[in-house]
Amino acid sequence: MSMPSLPQASPAINAWQAFDGARRSGRTRHLLSLDDFESAARGVLPRPIFGYVSGAAEDNRALADNRQAFDELALVPRVLRNVAQRQQGITLFGTRYASPFGIAPMGIAALSAYRGDVVLARAGVAAQIPAVLSGSSLIRLEEVMDAAPGTWFQAYLPGTPERIDALLQRVEAAGVRTLVVTVDIPVAGNRENNIRAGFSTPLRPGLRLAWDGMVRPRWLAGTLLRTLVQHGMPHFENSFAERGAPILSSRVQRDFAARDHFDWSHIAHIRRQWRGPLVVKGILSPQDAALARQHGVDGIIVSNHGGRQLDGAVAPLRVLPAIAEQAGSSMTVMLDGGIRRGTDVIKALALGARAVFVGRPFNYAAAVDGEAGVAAAIALLRAEVDRNLAMLGATSCSELGKEHLMLRQPVWASDG
Repeated sequence: MSMPSLPQASPAINAWQAFDGARRSGRTRHLLSLDDFESAARGVLPRPIFGYVSGAAEDNRALADNRQAFDELALVPRVLRNVAQRQQGITLFGTRYASPFGIAPMGIAALSAYRGDVVLARAGVAAQIPAVLSGSSLIRLEEVMDAAPGTWFQAYLPGTPERIDALLQRVEAAGVRTLVVTVDIPVAGNRENNIRAGFSTPLRPGLRLAWDGMVRPRWLAGTLLRTLVQHGMPHFENSFAERGAPILSSRVQRDFAARDHFDWSHIAHIRRQWRGPLVVKGILSPQDAALARQHGVDGIIVSNHGGRQLDGAVAPLRVLPAIAEQAGSSMTVMLDGGIRRGTDVIKALALGARAVFVGRPFNYAAAVDGEAGVAAAIALLRAEVDRNLAMLGATSCSELGKEHLMLRQPVWASDG
């Protein structure tokens, strides 16, 4: 199988653009950071949908610590380094990408934006960054791959070899080259925040849900009704080789069960069949990173599922150095969870990640302005990475290391 390669483009970035108001147009012209997209999406999405995207497990401790871990690190700039020829491109599994970040897999994105899975994938291809389609998506894998060749696919797999084999055959036939297997969901997390927001799986129609939709007319007409008229009731399209349950069906919970006996023997089974790059997502333990390497895995994504599974789970950034050490040079280490700024991207790269993935902010961007919104969010983050590289005295991501970081600590510590 040939390995596609994107051109080593250096997107035009004007590091002084912020001084003249960025000169962007459209619905995102007033949004200046990824966090701004969250506030804007709150005004677009119905309360249950926004709650599903923004929420995490139980008391949100893991979600909060994903951000706290970044805040505990300070950056150490170098000066007078001549950074005029800087570029932020990276290579993953033989493919060149224009920036060291990508779009994380996000389930049911088509409820946040019309054809949301296609929107996210197309934006990734256009910006020359990796985009990962979720196995719990509502648009057929084949349609997404036709619209955005080169998109990665993320699977939630049961411990049933025949169902694994059938899905792998379908994924390969669709033209997927990079397969991501998520391994941190043996059972469903306790996402009580979804229930408080009025979201459930399956969706349960009722007066509250109807009212929440009516007070967001742009979403109601532009996403829900447009989807129903043009494509019918959404189904989970990519959980298995065959079509999954509609989002209103009680079969949804059954389809997502039977994952608690998935183990390393199944990864070995997949590795024997899958000829392209194989990535395991959801690694937080250095011991599991070592096992992944022993099983011939090509890459891992250090992740706690955005804080949506085990509340109190360690933040990915905190275990990244130890995991990178276990991975060595034979396995590509990536990270997701808590990335909101270019400085976050820089810190993860300096600690050993080859790339990072961003989830919620790109989902919000799609809700605010479709593909144009995602493109605007990518451009903002890309410009921040470029600016940060320059101020750190680096001309490429490969130059970043622990010498650019310092743990924040009190200037004065008392002895008594």
